[in-house]
Amino acid sequence: MTGTEAHDSYGEKPDPEDHNAQAGPQKDTPPPSNDTGGPSGPNPPPPNTPRTPDEPPRIPMPRTSVEDTGLPLPEPAPAPLFLEHRVLKSLLGAWALAACSPEETAAVEDHLGTCGACADEALRLRDAVGLLHPPESLDLDPTLRTRVLESCLDRRPPRIPVPEWATPYDAETARLDALLQDIGDAEWHAPVRLRWFEGDEQTSRRTTVAGVIAHLLTVDGLVALTLGLDDPLEAQADTPTPAARTEAFWTTSHFPPTRSVRTPWREQAHNLVRTVAFAAGGTSRASGAERGGGSGRLPVSYGAFELPLRDSMLDRAFETWVHAGDIAEAVDYPYGPPSPRHLHAMIDLGARMLPTALAARRQAGLATPGQTRHLVPAGTPGRSLRLEIEGLGGGEWLIPLDSPGALPSPDHEVAHIALDGVEFCQLAAGHVPPEEAAAGQVGDREAIRDVLFAAASLSRM
Repeated sequence: MTGTEAHDSYGEKPDPEDHNAQAGPQKDTPPPSNDTGGPSGPNPPPPNTPRTPDEPPRIPMPRTSVEDTGLPLPEPAPAPLFLEHRVLKSLLGAWALAACSPEETAAVEDHLGTCGACADEALRLRDAVGLLHPPESLDLDPTLRTRVLESCLDRRPPRIPVPEWATPYDAETARLDALLQDIGDAEWHAPVRLRWFEGDEQTSRRTTVAGVIAHLLTVDGLVALTLGLDDPLEAQADTPTPAARTEAFWTTSHFPPTRSVRTPWREQAHNLVRTVAFAAGGTSRASGAERGGGSGRLPVSYGAFELPLRDSMLDRAFETWVHAGDIAEAVDYPYGPPSPRHLHAMIDLGARMLPTALAARRQAGLATPGQTRHLVPAGTPGRSLRLEIEGLGGGEWLIPLDSPGALPSPDHEVAHIALDGVEFCQLAAGHVPPEEAAAGQVGDREAIRDVLFAAASLSRM
Protein backbone atom coordinates (compact mmCIF):
# COMPACT_ATOMS: atom_id res chain seq x y z
CA MET A 1 0.00 0.00 0.00
CA THR A 2 1.34 3.35 -1.06
CA GLY A 3 1.54 6.47 1.07
CA THR A 4 -1.30 8.04 -0.89
CA GLU A 5 -3.57 5.10 -0.14
CA ALA A 6 -2.75 5.26 3.52
CA HIS A 7 -3.65 8.94 3.59
CA ASP A 8 -6.97 8.20 1.89
CA SER A 9 -7.81 5.38 4.36
CA TYR A 10 -7.04 7.17 7.62
CA GLY A 11 -8.17 10.69 6.71
CA GLU A 12 -6.08 13.80 7.24
CA LYS A 13 -2.73 13.54 8.87
CA PRO A 14 -2.93 14.77 12.54
CA ASP A 15 -1.29 18.02 13.45
CA PRO A 16 1.92 17.33 15.37
CA GLU A 17 1.13 20.36 17.68
CA ASP A 18 -2.29 18.97 18.64
CA HIS A 19 -1.75 17.22 22.02
CA ASN A 20 -5.28 15.80 22.02
CA ALA A 21 -4.65 13.78 18.88
CA GLN A 22 -4.14 10.06 19.32
CA ALA A 23 -2.16 7.71 17.22
CA GLY A 24 -3.99 5.15 15.21
CA PRO A 25 -7.51 5.14 13.77
CA GLN A 26 -10.16 7.34 15.48
CA LYS A 27 -13.80 6.43 15.97
CA ASP A 28 -16.48 8.71 14.63
CA THR A 29 -17.83 10.06 18.03
CA PRO A 30 -19.29 13.46 18.76
CA PRO A 31 -17.10 15.90 20.66
CA PRO A 32 -17.87 16.31 24.39
CA SER A 33 -20.21 19.11 25.35
CA ASN A 34 -19.01 22.06 27.41
CA ASP A 35 -21.69 24.26 28.98
CA THR A 36 -19.21 27.02 29.72
CA GLY A 37 -18.46 27.54 26.06
CA GLY A 38 -14.77 26.73 26.51
CA PRO A 39 -12.40 25.87 23.70
CA SER A 40 -13.50 22.26 23.74
CA GLY A 41 -17.20 23.17 23.39
CA PRO A 42 -19.13 22.90 20.20
CA ASN A 43 -19.12 26.70 19.71
CA PRO A 44 -15.85 28.09 21.11
CA PRO A 45 -15.94 31.88 21.67
CA PRO A 46 -13.88 34.13 19.45
CA PRO A 47 -10.35 34.73 20.69
CA ASN A 48 -10.89 38.44 21.59
CA THR A 49 -14.24 38.02 23.45
CA PRO A 50 -14.06 39.75 26.90
CA ARG A 51 -14.62 37.58 30.05
CA THR A 52 -17.73 38.26 32.16
CA PRO A 53 -17.22 39.24 35.85
CA ASP A 54 -18.97 36.09 37.11
CA GLU A 55 -16.83 33.82 35.01
CA PRO A 56 -14.00 32.22 37.02
CA PRO A 57 -10.50 32.99 35.81
CA ARG A 58 -8.96 30.37 33.61
CA ILE A 59 -5.58 30.75 35.33
CA PRO A 60 -5.57 31.42 39.15
CA MET A 61 -3.78 34.53 40.27
CA PRO A 62 -0.65 34.09 42.38
CA ARG A 63 -1.12 34.32 46.18
CA THR A 64 -0.08 37.58 47.82
CA SER A 65 2.76 37.34 50.30
CA VAL A 66 2.29 38.88 53.74
CA GLU A 67 5.34 41.04 53.08
CA ASP A 68 3.46 42.78 50.20
CA THR A 69 0.35 43.64 52.31
CA GLY A 70 1.94 46.19 54.59
CA LEU A 71 0.58 44.38 57.70
CA PRO A 72 2.89 43.70 60.66
CA LEU A 73 4.59 40.38 60.53
CA PRO A 74 3.76 37.82 63.28
CA GLU A 75 6.11 37.75 66.23
CA PRO A 76 8.59 34.94 66.00
CA ALA A 77 8.31 32.22 68.61
CA PRO A 78 10.53 33.00 71.58
CA ALA A 79 13.54 30.88 71.92
CA PRO A 80 13.31 28.46 74.88
CA LEU A 81 15.26 29.38 77.98
CA PHE A 82 18.30 27.30 78.75
CA LEU A 83 18.88 27.61 82.49
CA GLU A 84 21.27 25.83 84.76
CA HIS A 85 20.09 23.17 87.16
CA ARG A 86 20.64 25.33 90.23
CA VAL A 87 18.59 28.15 88.68
CA LEU A 88 15.75 25.82 87.79
CA LYS A 89 15.80 24.35 91.29
CA SER A 90 15.54 27.83 92.80
CA LEU A 91 12.45 28.52 90.64
CA LEU A 92 10.49 25.54 91.98
CA GLY A 93 8.90 27.56 94.81
CA ALA A 94 7.78 30.31 92.45
CA TRP A 95 6.51 27.69 90.01
CA ALA A 96 4.42 26.03 92.74
CA LEU A 97 2.86 29.41 93.51
CA ALA A 98 2.23 30.07 89.76
CA ALA A 99 4.48 33.14 89.99
CA CYS A 100 6.86 32.31 87.11
CA SER A 101 6.81 33.92 83.69
CA PRO A 102 5.58 31.78 80.78
CA GLU A 103 9.18 31.23 79.60
CA GLU A 104 10.34 30.22 83.07
CA THR A 105 7.30 27.96 83.54
CA ALA A 106 8.05 26.15 80.28
CA ALA A 107 11.71 25.74 81.24
CA VAL A 108 10.87 24.39 84.70
CA GLU A 109 8.24 21.94 83.41
CA ASP A 110 10.63 20.66 80.72
CA HIS A 111 13.25 20.14 83.43
CA LEU A 112 10.82 18.27 85.69
CA GLY A 113 10.38 15.65 83.01
CA THR A 114 14.07 14.76 83.15
CA CYS A 115 15.06 15.37 86.78
CA GLY A 116 13.45 13.07 89.35
CA ALA A 117 14.79 14.94 92.39
CA CYS A 118 13.31 18.24 91.25
CA ALA A 119 10.04 16.52 90.32
CA ASP A 120 9.68 15.15 93.87
CA GLU A 121 10.50 18.54 95.36
CA ALA A 122 7.97 20.25 93.06
CA LEU A 123 5.28 17.77 94.14
CA ARG A 124 5.94 18.49 97.83
CA LEU A 125 5.85 22.24 97.22
CA ARG A 126 2.59 22.01 95.27
CA ASP A 127 0.99 20.03 98.14
CA ALA A 128 2.21 22.64 100.62
CA VAL A 129 0.63 25.41 98.55
CA GLY A 130 -2.69 23.54 98.72
CA LEU A 131 -2.52 23.69 102.52
CA LEU A 132 -2.09 27.46 102.39
CA HIS A 133 -5.46 27.84 100.60
CA PRO A 134 -7.96 25.48 102.32
CA PRO A 135 -11.21 24.94 100.41
CA GLU A 136 -14.07 27.13 101.58
CA SER A 137 -17.70 26.08 101.69
CA LEU A 138 -19.97 27.61 99.07
CA ASP A 139 -22.88 27.67 101.53
CA LEU A 140 -23.69 31.04 102.99
CA ASP A 141 -23.01 31.64 106.65
CA PRO A 142 -26.30 30.98 108.46
CA THR A 143 -25.70 34.08 110.58
CA LEU A 144 -25.21 36.32 107.54
CA ARG A 145 -28.83 37.44 107.38
CA THR A 146 -28.91 38.32 111.07
CA ARG A 147 -25.65 40.25 110.90
CA VAL A 148 -26.75 42.20 107.82
CA LEU A 149 -30.10 43.08 109.39
CA GLU A 150 -28.49 44.11 112.66
CA SER A 151 -26.03 46.32 110.79
CA CYS A 152 -28.86 47.94 108.82
CA LEU A 153 -31.03 48.42 111.90
CA ASP A 154 -28.13 49.99 113.80
CA ARG A 155 -27.85 52.61 111.08
CA ARG A 156 -31.58 53.21 110.81
CA PRO A 157 -33.83 51.71 113.51
CA PRO A 158 -37.22 50.52 112.22
CA ARG A 159 -40.25 52.58 113.04
CA ILE A 160 -42.18 49.44 114.04
CA PRO A 161 -39.67 46.78 115.17
CA VAL A 162 -40.37 43.08 115.47
CA PRO A 163 -40.77 42.01 119.12
CA GLU A 164 -37.79 40.17 120.51
CA TRP A 165 -39.88 37.07 121.22
CA ALA A 166 -40.93 36.91 117.53
CA THR A 167 -37.44 37.21 115.99
CA PRO A 168 -36.61 33.47 116.38
CA TYR A 169 -39.68 32.57 114.31
CA ASP A 170 -38.78 35.19 111.72
CA ALA A 171 -35.22 33.83 111.49
CA GLU A 172 -36.17 30.15 111.35
CA THR A 173 -38.83 30.60 108.68
CA ALA A 174 -36.33 32.56 106.59
CA ARG A 175 -33.73 29.78 106.97
CA LEU A 176 -36.23 27.10 106.00
CA ASP A 177 -37.38 29.14 103.02
CA ALA A 178 -33.77 29.40 101.83
CA LEU A 179 -33.51 25.60 102.02
CA LEU A 180 -36.72 25.16 100.04
CA GLN A 181 -35.48 27.47 97.30
CA ASP A 182 -32.38 25.30 96.83
CA ILE A 183 -34.14 21.97 96.28
CA GLY A 184 -35.55 20.73 92.99
CA ASP A 185 -39.10 19.74 92.07
CA ALA A 186 -38.49 16.02 92.57
CA GLU A 187 -37.12 16.56 96.09
CA TRP A 188 -40.45 18.01 97.21
CA HIS A 189 -41.74 14.42 97.08
CA ALA A 190 -38.84 12.96 99.06
CA PRO A 191 -40.13 10.81 101.97
CA VAL A 192 -39.93 12.36 105.46
CA ARG A 193 -40.84 10.64 108.72
CA LEU A 194 -42.26 12.84 111.48
CA ARG A 195 -41.38 11.51 114.95
CA TRP A 196 -42.78 12.31 118.39
CA PHE A 197 -43.64 10.63 121.73
CA GLU A 198 -47.03 9.52 122.95
CA GLY A 199 -47.02 8.23 126.52
CA ASP A 200 -43.79 6.29 126.89
CA GLU A 201 -43.47 5.18 123.26
CA GLN A 202 -42.11 6.86 120.18
CA THR A 203 -44.48 7.12 117.22
CA SER A 204 -44.05 8.40 113.69
CA ARG A 205 -45.96 9.45 110.59
CA ARG A 206 -44.72 9.16 107.03
CA THR A 207 -45.15 12.11 104.65
CA THR A 208 -43.17 14.13 102.10
CA VAL A 209 -41.26 17.41 102.11
CA ALA A 210 -44.36 19.17 100.78
CA GLY A 211 -46.45 17.42 103.45
CA VAL A 212 -44.17 18.80 106.18
CA ILE A 213 -44.64 22.36 104.89
CA ALA A 214 -48.41 21.75 104.81
CA HIS A 215 -48.17 20.62 108.45
CA LEU A 216 -46.35 23.83 109.42
CA LEU A 217 -48.90 25.87 107.48
CA THR A 218 -51.87 24.40 109.34
CA VAL A 219 -50.33 24.58 112.82
CA ASP A 220 -49.12 28.14 112.27
CA GLY A 221 -52.74 28.80 111.36
CA LEU A 222 -53.64 28.44 115.05
CA VAL A 223 -51.57 31.57 115.75
CA ALA A 224 -53.07 33.25 112.70
CA LEU A 225 -56.60 32.65 114.04
CA THR A 226 -55.64 34.20 117.37
CA LEU A 227 -54.41 37.32 115.55
CA GLY A 228 -57.55 37.54 113.40
CA LEU A 229 -55.91 36.37 110.18
CA ASP A 230 -57.35 33.90 107.67
CA ASP A 231 -57.30 30.21 108.48
CA PRO A 232 -55.36 28.24 105.82
CA LEU A 233 -57.49 25.16 106.56
CA GLU A 234 -60.54 25.05 104.30
CA ALA A 235 -62.34 22.17 106.05
CA GLN A 236 -62.63 22.42 109.82
CA ALA A 237 -60.96 19.68 111.86
CA ASP A 238 -62.84 17.62 114.45
CA THR A 239 -60.64 19.06 117.21
CA PRO A 240 -58.39 22.13 116.98
CA THR A 241 -55.24 20.14 117.74
CA PRO A 242 -52.13 20.32 115.52
CA ALA A 243 -52.44 16.62 114.58
CA ALA A 244 -56.15 16.85 113.73
CA ARG A 245 -55.70 19.98 111.65
CA THR A 246 -52.80 18.43 109.75
CA GLU A 247 -54.71 15.23 109.02
CA ALA A 248 -57.70 17.29 107.85
CA PHE A 249 -55.53 19.24 105.45
CA TRP A 250 -53.91 16.10 104.05
CA THR A 251 -57.28 14.32 103.73
CA THR A 252 -59.22 17.13 102.06
CA SER A 253 -56.52 17.95 99.51
CA HIS A 254 -57.50 16.84 96.02
CA PHE A 255 -53.85 16.04 95.23
CA PRO A 256 -50.83 15.37 97.45
CA PRO A 257 -49.10 18.63 98.45
CA THR A 258 -46.49 19.88 96.01
CA ARG A 259 -44.07 22.79 96.02
CA SER A 260 -47.05 25.11 95.50
CA VAL A 261 -47.64 24.90 99.27
CA ARG A 262 -44.48 26.96 99.87
CA THR A 263 -46.08 30.24 98.74
CA PRO A 264 -49.05 30.25 101.18
CA TRP A 265 -46.79 29.06 104.01
CA ARG A 266 -44.26 31.83 103.42
CA GLU A 267 -46.94 34.50 103.01
CA GLN A 268 -48.59 33.40 106.25
CA ALA A 269 -45.22 33.56 108.07
CA HIS A 270 -44.68 37.12 106.81
CA ASN A 271 -48.19 38.09 107.88
CA LEU A 272 -47.69 36.64 111.36
CA VAL A 273 -44.45 38.55 111.93
CA ARG A 274 -45.92 41.76 110.52
CA THR A 275 -49.09 41.45 112.57
CA VAL A 276 -47.36 40.79 115.90
CA ALA A 277 -45.07 43.75 115.22
CA PHE A 278 -48.05 46.06 114.73
CA ALA A 279 -50.02 44.46 117.57
CA ALA A 280 -47.10 44.89 119.96
CA GLY A 281 -47.27 48.63 119.42
CA GLY A 282 -44.69 51.15 120.44
CA THR A 283 -41.77 52.55 118.52
CA SER A 284 -38.13 51.71 118.29
CA ARG A 285 -37.59 53.68 121.50
CA ALA A 286 -39.92 51.46 123.51
CA SER A 287 -38.38 48.99 125.91
CA GLY A 288 -38.63 45.25 125.49
CA ALA A 289 -41.19 45.00 128.31
CA GLU A 290 -43.34 47.71 126.75
CA ARG A 291 -43.21 46.18 123.29
CA GLY A 292 -45.56 43.22 123.18
CA GLY A 293 -46.55 43.51 126.80
CA GLY A 294 -50.25 43.15 126.03
CA SER A 295 -50.31 41.23 122.76
CA GLY A 296 -47.65 38.81 123.98
CA ARG A 297 -50.07 37.53 126.60
CA LEU A 298 -52.84 36.64 124.14
CA PRO A 299 -53.72 32.94 124.64
CA VAL A 300 -53.20 30.65 121.67
CA SER A 301 -55.22 27.44 121.92
CA TYR A 302 -53.69 24.15 120.79
CA GLY A 303 -56.77 22.14 121.72
CA ALA A 304 -55.47 20.31 124.77
CA PHE A 305 -53.50 23.26 126.16
CA GLU A 306 -52.86 26.96 125.67
CA LEU A 307 -49.75 29.08 125.35
CA PRO A 308 -49.38 32.86 125.50
CA LEU A 309 -48.59 34.42 122.15
CA ARG A 310 -44.97 35.18 123.03
CA ASP A 311 -44.36 31.53 123.98
CA SER A 312 -46.39 30.29 121.04
CA MET A 313 -44.13 32.17 118.62
CA LEU A 314 -41.11 30.52 120.27
CA ASP A 315 -42.87 27.16 119.97
CA ARG A 316 -43.48 27.75 116.27
CA ALA A 317 -39.82 28.75 115.79
CA PHE A 318 -38.73 25.55 117.55
CA GLU A 319 -40.96 23.31 115.43
CA THR A 320 -39.90 25.11 112.23
CA TRP A 321 -36.25 24.39 113.04
CA VAL A 322 -36.94 20.74 113.97
CA HIS A 323 -38.92 20.01 110.80
CA ALA A 324 -36.40 21.91 108.69
CA GLY A 325 -33.83 19.45 110.02
CA ASP A 326 -36.13 16.57 109.02
CA ILE A 327 -36.36 17.99 105.49
CA ALA A 328 -32.62 18.62 105.29
CA GLU A 329 -31.93 15.02 106.34
CA ALA A 330 -34.33 13.72 103.68
CA VAL A 331 -32.74 15.71 100.83
CA ASP A 332 -29.15 15.48 102.16
CA TYR A 333 -28.82 19.22 102.78
CA PRO A 334 -26.45 20.78 105.37
CA TYR A 335 -28.45 22.50 108.11
CA GLY A 336 -27.20 23.88 111.40
CA PRO A 337 -28.85 24.84 114.69
CA PRO A 338 -30.30 28.29 115.37
CA SER A 339 -28.19 31.14 116.70
CA PRO A 340 -27.19 30.74 120.36
CA ARG A 341 -29.50 33.56 121.46
CA HIS A 342 -32.53 32.02 119.76
CA LEU A 343 -31.58 28.50 120.88
CA HIS A 344 -31.38 29.72 124.48
CA ALA A 345 -34.90 31.13 124.22
CA MET A 346 -36.20 27.79 122.90
CA ILE A 347 -34.48 25.83 125.68
CA ASP A 348 -35.87 28.25 128.25
CA LEU A 349 -39.39 27.63 126.92
CA GLY A 350 -38.90 23.86 127.24
CA ALA A 351 -37.54 24.18 130.76
CA ARG A 352 -40.52 26.33 131.79
CA MET A 353 -42.94 23.78 130.36
CA LEU A 354 -41.40 20.79 132.18
CA PRO A 355 -43.29 21.25 135.50
CA THR A 356 -46.66 21.19 133.69
CA ALA A 357 -45.59 18.17 131.66
CA LEU A 358 -44.52 16.40 134.87
CA ALA A 359 -47.92 17.10 136.47
CA ALA A 360 -49.75 15.78 133.36
CA ARG A 361 -47.73 12.56 133.39
CA ARG A 362 -48.35 12.18 137.12
CA GLN A 363 -52.11 12.54 136.60
CA ALA A 364 -51.96 9.98 133.78
CA GLY A 365 -50.12 7.56 136.02
CA LEU A 366 -46.99 7.62 133.86
CA ALA A 367 -44.68 9.21 136.42
CA THR A 368 -43.44 6.82 139.09
CA PRO A 369 -43.32 8.62 142.44
CA GLY A 370 -40.27 8.03 144.57
CA GLN A 371 -40.22 7.20 148.22
CA THR A 372 -39.30 10.76 149.16
CA ARG A 373 -42.00 12.38 147.02
CA HIS A 374 -44.20 14.87 148.81
CA LEU A 375 -46.61 17.48 147.53
CA VAL A 376 -46.20 21.07 148.63
CA PRO A 377 -48.60 24.01 148.44
CA ALA A 378 -48.24 26.41 145.55
CA GLY A 379 -45.76 29.18 146.20
CA THR A 380 -43.65 27.24 148.70
CA PRO A 381 -40.25 25.62 148.05
CA GLY A 382 -40.21 21.96 147.09
CA ARG A 383 -37.99 19.28 145.65
CA SER A 384 -36.06 20.54 142.65
CA LEU A 385 -33.88 19.18 139.84
CA ARG A 386 -31.02 21.20 138.39
CA LEU A 387 -31.05 21.13 134.58
CA GLU A 388 -27.68 22.17 133.19
CA ILE A 389 -27.49 22.82 129.45
CA GLU A 390 -24.03 22.93 127.94
CA GLY A 391 -22.82 24.32 124.64
CA LEU A 392 -24.89 26.63 122.46
CA GLY A 393 -27.70 28.39 124.29
CA GLY A 394 -26.58 26.93 127.57
CA GLY A 395 -27.60 27.82 131.09
CA GLU A 396 -29.05 26.35 134.29
CA TRP A 397 -32.66 25.91 135.35
CA LEU A 398 -34.18 24.61 138.59
CA ILE A 399 -37.20 22.42 137.82
CA PRO A 400 -39.83 21.94 140.58
CA LEU A 401 -40.69 18.25 140.80
CA ASP A 402 -43.72 18.08 143.08
CA SER A 403 -46.06 20.75 141.72
CA PRO A 404 -46.09 23.28 138.86
CA GLY A 405 -46.85 26.00 141.39
CA ALA A 406 -44.03 25.08 143.75
CA LEU A 407 -40.99 27.31 143.99
CA PRO A 408 -37.72 25.72 142.87
CA SER A 409 -35.10 25.85 145.59
CA PRO A 410 -31.41 24.94 145.56
CA ASP A 411 -31.77 23.88 149.17
CA HIS A 412 -34.18 21.14 148.09
CA GLU A 413 -32.17 19.95 145.07
CA VAL A 414 -32.37 16.17 144.76
CA ALA A 415 -30.90 15.55 141.28
CA HIS A 416 -28.73 17.11 138.60
CA ILE A 417 -28.87 16.53 134.83
CA ALA A 418 -26.34 17.85 132.28
CA LEU A 419 -27.24 17.86 128.58
CA ASP A 420 -25.99 19.47 125.39
CA GLY A 421 -28.27 22.24 124.13
CA VAL A 422 -29.03 20.69 120.73
CA GLU A 423 -29.49 17.25 122.29
CA PHE A 424 -31.99 18.61 124.80
CA CYS A 425 -33.98 20.13 121.92
CA GLN A 426 -33.86 16.82 120.04
CA LEU A 427 -35.16 15.11 123.18
CA ALA A 428 -37.97 17.65 123.51
CA ALA A 429 -38.80 17.12 119.81
CA GLY A 430 -39.17 13.35 120.28
CA HIS A 431 -36.19 12.57 118.07
CA VAL A 432 -34.08 11.06 120.87
CA PRO A 433 -35.51 8.40 123.24
CA PRO A 434 -35.15 9.37 126.92
CA GLU A 435 -33.23 6.17 127.66
CA GLU A 436 -30.64 7.08 125.02
CA ALA A 437 -30.17 10.71 125.99
CA ALA A 438 -26.47 11.15 126.75
CA ALA A 439 -27.00 12.97 130.03
CA GLY A 440 -24.77 13.40 133.03
CA GLN A 441 -26.93 12.22 135.94
CA VAL A 442 -26.43 12.67 139.66
CA GLY A 443 -29.01 12.16 142.39
CA ASP A 444 -32.53 10.72 142.55
CA ARG A 445 -32.86 8.26 139.63
CA GLU A 446 -36.64 8.34 139.65
CA ALA A 447 -36.69 12.14 139.46
CA ILE A 448 -34.16 12.09 136.61
CA ARG A 449 -36.24 9.54 134.69
CA ASP A 450 -39.43 11.56 135.20
CA VAL A 451 -37.82 14.74 133.89
CA LEU A 452 -36.30 13.05 130.83
CA PHE A 453 -39.62 11.43 129.91
CA ALA A 454 -41.44 14.70 130.59
CA ALA A 455 -39.08 16.44 128.17
CA ALA A 456 -39.86 13.83 125.50
CA SER A 457 -43.61 14.27 126.17
CA LEU A 458 -43.31 17.91 125.07
CA SER A 459 -43.11 16.64 121.48
CA ARG A 460 -46.14 16.32 119.26
CA MET A 461 -46.92 15.94 115.62
